[in-house]
Amino acid sequence: MTYTIADLQYLMARLRDPDTGCPWDLKQTFSSVVPYTLEEVYELVDAIEQGDQEQIRQELGDVLFQVIFYSQLAAESEQFSFSDVVSDIVAKLLRRHPHVFPSGELNSQRSLDAPADEAIKARWEEIKQQEREQKAQHSAMDDVPRALPALTRATKLQKRAAQQGFDWLELKQVIGAFRAEIDELEEAIAMADSRAVADEMGDVLFSAVNVARHLNLDAEAVTRGACDKFERRFRFVEQRCQESGVFAGKGELNSQMELFWNEAKAAGL
Repeated sequence: MTYTIADLQYLMARLRDPDTGCPWDLKQTFSSVVPYTLEEVYELVDAIEQGDQEQIRQELGDVLFQVIFYSQLAAESEQFSFSDVVSDIVAKLLRRHPHVFPSGELNSQRSLDAPADEAIKARWEEIKQQEREQKAQHSAMDDVPRALPALTRATKLQKRAAQQGFDWLELKQVIGAFRAEIDELEEAIAMADSRAVADEMGDVLFSAVNVARHLNLDAEAVTRGACDKFERRFRFVEQRCQESGVFAGKGELNSQMELFWNEAKAAGL
């Protein structure tokens, strides 16, 4: 049997029914659902990166359910409905794609001569800036969510600053600034100033994100890739330790484990 959005909305309303609903769902609020939303989004990202189409389908459903859940909570307090959510996003996308919908209407047709990618991007940013002004935002940083993963937020903050002309023009300048931050970290370590070390370590990471941005790399994605690579190699080291009877307990890295690590690298793990 195939179900529809209407069925999902009905199911959600039943889960939240004060008399016959689910006790767990009835206890939830906007704030309490947030951790589950983040978890579902990360699970979707993981499925996409694994290329698992069946899992992507399942995780998309889980993410959609989060939207339905929030909409039900809002409808119960007469703030907005799921229909309002859909209407708002359609209106926003029509507004932000004048090269596809020139009249701003859903059934409008564009000319066959599509604008260049750079022109589309520039217009997109111009429209977003107009939206910020309409919201009476006073800074380009105002609508960058604080709850974003730190690397993603760093990238967005840097992009916003760059749009205001606050950016290095050449990659060598960015890398030079990165090296300068490492030097400052080493100075803080030499001074044994724990607060300064933490501050400078943050600057090093923020600067590394800037290098990634100038290389047109997604800092969050490449860091996830590095984590996956480390995990693969360490699992290999654990397996080789077990096979060789090498103790892999706490303490300093022993030479045998380092050899196994190099084996993993040589094997392309």
